[in-house]
Amino acid sequence: MSKTIKPEEMSKINYLPPEKEWMDNKVDIQKGMFCHGAKEASLAAVDFPNPRQWSVTDEDWKLPSNWQEIVIKGMAERLEKYRSFKVFMDVCVRCGACADKCHFYLGTGDPKNMPVLRAELLRSIYRKEFTKVGKILGKLAGGRELTMDVLKEWWYYFFQCSECRRCSVFCPYGIDTAEVTIIARELLNLLGLNIEWLAGPVSNCFRKGNHLGLEPHTITGTIESLVDDIEEMTGVRVNPSFNRKGAEILFITPSGDIFADPGIYTCMGYMILFHELGLDYTWSTYASEGGNFGFFTSNEMAKRLNTKIYAEAKRLGVKWILGGECGHMWRVLNQYMDTWNGPADFLQVPKSPITGTVFENAASTKMVHISEFTADLIKHNKLKLDPSRNDDLIVSYHDSCNTARGMGLFEEPRYVLNNVVNHFHEMPEHTIREKTFCCGSGSGLNASENMDLRLRGGFPRGQAVKFVRDHNNVNMLSCVCAIDRAALSTVCDYWAPGVAVCGVTELVANALVMKDEKKRNKNLRGELLPGCVEEDEEDEDNDEEKEE
Repeated sequence: MSKTIKPEEMSKINYLPPEKEWMDNKVDIQKGMFCHGAKEASLAAVDFPNPRQWSVTDEDWKLPSNWQEIVIKGMAERLEKYRSFKVFMDVCVRCGACADKCHFYLGTGDPKNMPVLRAELLRSIYRKEFTKVGKILGKLAGGRELTMDVLKEWWYYFFQCSECRRCSVFCPYGIDTAEVTIIARELLNLLGLNIEWLAGPVSNCFRKGNHLGLEPHTITGTIESLVDDIEEMTGVRVNPSFNRKGAEILFITPSGDIFADPGIYTCMGYMILFHELGLDYTWSTYASEGGNFGFFTSNEMAKRLNTKIYAEAKRLGVKWILGGECGHMWRVLNQYMDTWNGPADFLQVPKSPITGTVFENAASTKMVHISEFTADLIKHNKLKLDPSRNDDLIVSYHDSCNTARGMGLFEEPRYVLNNVVNHFHEMPEHTIREKTFCCGSGSGLNASENMDLRLRGGFPRGQAVKFVRDHNNVNMLSCVCAIDRAALSTVCDYWAPGVAVCGVTELVANALVMKDEKKRNKNLRGELLPGCVEEDEEDEDNDEEKEE
C-alpha cells in the first residue's frame, strides 16, 4: 500500500482524538499495518500452544474454547512471577508524559498507539479481573470484559510496539511499557497468536542456530565468498576459522551480517579488522546467531535460544566472547544473559590480547561489544587509519534503541566514527542517545506485508535524518544493529532519499590501512575511494604518459 502513498501524503497525520471513548471504538485491522499470523509448522517446531492454519483477516482465529480462561490464568501467573508487571498495572496515573514520545503514535495519530493507552488495553482487563473496585464497578473503574474484539485489539496494537522503551525515559514513575508489551505478547502466545516474522525465526534458531535457518555449509560458504571479495579489493587473503576448539575468542554476530545487504559489508569489516590484528578467534556454525527473537515471544523462549551461546563457548574452550553489531542481541546479553544462563564461570573476564585492557564491564557476562573493542584499539593507537578514504561520506549516527537505552552504549561508536571519518554530524539532540527514535521495525516487525506500519513508525527517525541531510549534506547513516541497517535503508529511501545506511565496522575497514594491502581504489561496496579511478583507466593514463 505504501508504494502508492507519497511521503508528503503520509506525513499528513491527524492527531485529533476520536469522537467516541476509546473503549467504544472497535478495532479496525487495516491492510499494511500488521504482519501475517504464525504458521502451524513454526509454532509446532518449538512446542508453542495452538499450532494451526489461520489468517488475521479471518473472522474465526481458531482459538481454544476456553481461551479467556487461558489468558486470565496466564495473567495471574505473571502478576505473581513478575513484581514489575503488577507495579506497572497499578502505578500509572495516566499523566500523558509518554503520549507523544512513541514513534508509532507520531506516525499514525492513533491514540491507541500512545504508550499510556496501549498499556490501558491490558490494564483494563487487569482492573476487571484482579481489582475489587473493577469487579464491582466495571467500566466506571476503568475495567472491561475480555471479549474477542478486545483480544483482536490486543493483537493489533501490541504488534505495533517495537519495545524500544523511549516512552520509559519520559515516564515520571519509571513505567517500562515495553515490559507490558512483552507480557501481552506472552499472553497472546498462549493462544498461538504470534506473527510468522517472529515464530519463523524462533523456529529456525531453535532447530539450526540462526534466524534464517542457514545450514553450516551455507554459513561457511557465504563467509568464504566474502573472503574472495576482500582479497579482490585489498590484495589480502583473510583466513576466518569455524568451530575451532582452543581459539581464544568466540565471535558471535547476527545472521543478518552474513546474508543481508548492507550487513555483509559490516561482516567483511569484522574479518579485515581481525586479520590485521592477528586475532585468535573462531566463528561457530552452531551458535550462528547473536539476535534472539525469542525475547519477543516469551522470556522462557528467549532463555532457551540464548543457551546456545554459552554452550558453544564451553564446547570450544574459548576464553571469552566478542559480539558483533546487533541491537536486541545486546539488550538481552546486557540485561538478561547472566540471570538466564549464568554464571559463566568457565570463561575469563575479557582481556584484549592487543592492548591488555580488561573489560571490567563484562566481568559477569564475559562478552564484549565490537564497538568497545574497537574504540579501545584506537585509543591505544593499534590501528593505522586513513579517514580520508571515507571523505565521500558525510556521516550521521543512529543510536540503536537496545544498545543505547538497553546497555548505555553511547560514546564508543561515536569515538570510533570520529577517528575513521572526517565529516560527522549529529542529528537533533532530542532524537539521539537515550532519547533516540526507533527504526520503526524492531521487535520482529521488519516484514514486508506491514510496510505502512514500518514507514509510519519510521517517520520520526526519517525526519531527523532528512534534517541533517538538508542542513549538513549527510549521505550516510551509520548504526550498530543488523535490523536497523535493513529497516533504515527502507526508511531513508522513503523519508530521506539519498542517504544510505551502513554499520560502523564497515567504515572502520574502509579507513584501515592493512600492512600487506595493495594500492586500494575501492571501498567494501566496490565503489571508488575519493580521488581514485578505475584500474583500467589508470592503466590507460600510464600508457599515455609512457607514449609522451
